[in-house]
Amino acid sequence: MRGRAAAELLSLPVRMHGIQLGTPVDALLDQAADRLLGFEVLCGDGNYRFLPFTVARLQADEITLDSALTLIDERDLEFYRRRSRRLGELGYAEPWIDDDGLVHEALSAA
Repeated sequence: MRGRAAAELLSLPVRMHGIQLGTPVDALLDQAADRLLGFEVLCGDGNYRFLPFTVARLQADEITLDSALTLIDERDLEFYRRRSRRLGELGYAEPWIDDDGLVHEALSAA
């Protein structure tokens, strides 16, 4: 099972065809399970939008989109905020997210 540190994912730019559209500022999770629903993204126009995890392609140095239409408008973002939990609410010290969107606590090196 592969995955990446949540902090690393939240530091990646969101791009489409090499054009930076924004930066993730938070990860929104399912209310009942520690599964990533998507990212809250601060876009270049200063608005926040929701990027569903299922349409995002996680690359080594960016989160890639095939269409800017997959970024859900700020007025609809509130719908996802009300029906999800923020990653920071889970209390994990160093969370990581696997390829299926499940959130895990980082394993100790000891």
